[in-house]
This record gives sequence, structure tokens and C-alpha cells, in this order.
Amino acid sequence: MKISFILASVIFGAVVSATPVVQEAVCDVDSQVLSESWIGAEKNVKVTTLFCPSLAKVGRSVLEERQAAPVNVCGATCNTNCFLPAGGGPDPNDCNVIADALRYESENTGAIFQVNNTAGGNTIAMQYRSCRTFFLNQDLQPLAYCRTDWAALIDWIAPNCQATQNAHGGNCVASDQRWFVQVQHV
Repeated sequence: MKISFILASVIFGAVVSATPVVQEAVCDVDSQVLSESWIGAEKNVKVTTLFCPSLAKVGRSVLEERQAAPVNVCGATCNTNCFLPAGGGPDPNDCNVIADALRYESENTGAIFQVNNTAGGNTIAMQYRSCRTFFLNQDLQPLAYCRTDWAALIDWIAPNCQATQNAHGGNCVASDQRWFVQVQHV
């Protein structure tokens, strides 16, 4: 009896320590807005470039950052996490408007965008009504990512991380931890 209790405690501790810790608010406290614009066929999706000092990796100067070629992470795998508990997720239809705007921009301005990781901006946020999504660069160097990949992640996370799944939004963290895409309620 005593051994089974100890074994159960060890297994429970291993499961708890293996559960990823997910940060739901992306630099709300210390963010610096660098630029704002509107995208999509109807220009109805707000795009904000942010610098989040608390999430930026230190190690490169601004000059090094500007001169470094971005690493293309299009097609890279990521692991999905839904935010628990249920309630308050974004309307998947609102999120679909953002995904469609990303596809529109991919066809009309270019398939790939760049995200730095210095004071030049390490986060891109998009918002339409109840839905907000982020791409955050956690690497030491600039990253390049495909707009259609971001759209596909929004299309997956928004309807699959809802109250019916005991969730309220979620994210997809790159397998190598360089970046993540998040979808949440505004």
C-alpha cells in the first residue's frame, strides 16, 4: 500500500512537471507599439507591430540584427496548447476573417513576412472583433514566416480550442521554441 502511494505520487509529479506552462497574455504590461496598419481585401484587420522587452532574447545588437539574414521557418512544426479552463474563447468566424486577410496579403503583397527580435519589433499582433492573434519571435535572430502558414494555424486553433474542448483559445509553439502563434479572445 505504501509503495503504491509513493509510486502514484512520483507518476503524478512527473505528469505535472511535463505539462507545458502556457502564457496567455503576450506582453500586455510592457509592450511598445511600433506601428499599426490594416490588411485584407476590406482593410478590416488591424495589424500591430510590438516590441515586448520582457520576451526579447538578449545577445545581439540592433546593428547585428539589421544585418543578419532572417531564418525562414515556413513549414516548421509546432505543438498546439489549448488554454484551460473553458469559456471566453474568440469567435472562430472572427478568426477566419484574420486568416482570410493573411491569405489575401500573401497573394497581393508577398507570401513571407519578417519578424525581428530587437527594439525593431519581436511581435506582430492582428485583431478582428473578438479574435486576436500573435506571432512572437523568441529567437536571437530575425525570422521569416509564411502568411499562409499563420492562416492555417488560426484556422486550426480557433475552432479546436473552444469551450467544447474545455478551452478558451490557444497557441502553437515551434518544436524548437523559436516562435509561437497564439489565438485568443480580445
